[in-house]
Order: sequence, then structure tokens, then C-alpha cells
Amino acid sequence: MSIARVLTIAGSDSGGGAGIQADLKTITVLGGFGMSVITALTAQNTVGVQGVFEVPVDFIEKQFDSVLSDIGADAAKTGMLSSPGIIAAVVRKIKEYRIDRLVVDPVMVAKGGAQLLHAEARESLINELLPLALVATPNIPEASALCGIAIETLDDMKAAARAIHEMGARNVVVKGGHLIGDAIDVLFDGKGFHIQKAERIDTRDTHGTGCTYSAALATALARGEGVLKAVEIAKRYITGAIRNSLRLGSGHGPTNHMACSSGFS
Repeated sequence: MSIARVLTIAGSDSGGGAGIQADLKTITVLGGFGMSVITALTAQNTVGVQGVFEVPVDFIEKQFDSVLSDIGADAAKTGMLSSPGIIAAVVRKIKEYRIDRLVVDPVMVAKGGAQLLHAEARESLINELLPLALVATPNIPEASALCGIAIETLDDMKAAARAIHEMGARNVVVKGGHLIGDAIDVLFDGKGFHIQKAERIDTRDTHGTGCTYSAALATALARGEGVLKAVEIAKRYITGAIRNSLRLGSGHGPTNHMACSSGFS
């Protein structure tokens, strides 16, 4: 039996709503085989992040070698990569194992406000990791931080997507969840813009949405979908997960990864 192999390179969320945990749930529900390279351990819940322990770089590299020398991967995604050293190690291994279908989710800040990317690592992310991305998936605050554009309108989102594409990412999705109105995402493929639109769902339980979206996108790519189709699948999946989000904890609850498995033809 053939199955799409998807590698997530990210931090662990002990609360289960984001990070490695969200990624593996998403990959599994969408029919892929999920594997992991854990870059950090977090003590985390729906209220916030209480602590972070970065995995030593040599052990991050050992995880890569163990998984990819044996099982391999059809696609991969990155999440929390907090330091320049971690980013450099991830870049080396992505190049070594020639991972072409790479989704880069430039995680910077947790839902509760904790900084997950050191300030000195931002340059490494831009100069070293983004040029390897088949698709980059920043939300509005992340896109603004990457390109220095204040984003308040659809035209601003388009300008940011174009600017991030010029940094080297082959395709860029700027996600519009932080704006008012419908949840509109903008995909720029280097030639034109594609708009993905969904209703805005009134819930505070959106912990892990970025991780979940990028994992769905990576799974669709691993299954052989083109970028536009994969983006459409990921948008449908995350919309269903938010619509059926879970009221767990006293802060921002998680999306429901089991709520929506449709999207593949």
C-alpha cells in the first residue's frame, strides 16, 4: 500500500492544539503518514506558553537522518524554528535530502503572545529558509514582520505576498484571518494572484490554526496535488476545523482536526 509521507519539523505543544501534535493529527486525518523532527519542547496550554526547551542542534540533525535515510518524505513543513542555529541545521538537512515540496510556516508568536522566534533568527529565516520554500504561509502579522508592509487591505496582502516571493519563496499564501470581514487568503505564484475566501467564524477557539493549515497543505502536496489545488484543500480543511472548534481550557481552545477530512478527489 502506498501512502503519502509527510515530515513536520516543528515544536511540540504539550496542550495538543498546535505544533507537532496538530500537524500529526492533520496529516493522519487527510490520509498521510506523519513523521516528525522536534525542534523544541514547550510547556503550553490554551492560555499561553509557560516554558520552552530548545532541542540541541545535533539531536535535531539526528532525527532528520533517522527518518529520511530510512522512510523518506514526499513533502515536509516547518513550524517553530526559534534560533539561527536551528534554522541553519534544518536548511542543511533539507538540502542534503533534497526535499522539494517544502511548506514554510514562519512561526513567530504563539496565540497567547509568547515569542517563538528569536529576533536574531528572523534574518536567517528570510535569507536561508524562505528560498527553499515551495509555499510560504505567513499570517498577516508574520507577513508584515517579514516584508515591513503594514497590512490593512486586500491590496496590502497582495503587496506583501509579492515582496515575500521576491525573497525566494516560489509561492506565497498570506492568510487574512487577522483582518475584519470574510477570511480571505491571497496566493501569489509569481505570475498572478488567487483569492481563497471563506466565511469568518465567530469563535475564540483558534489555537493552532497556522500549524493545521500548513500541515494540510503539505499533505495535499505530498499526495501529488499542484499548489493551487493544495491551497484550496487546506482552506476547506481549516475552515471546517475552525467551524467545529473545541471549547477546551480557559483560553483559546483548539480547532477540531477530526471534523473535516474531505477535499481530495
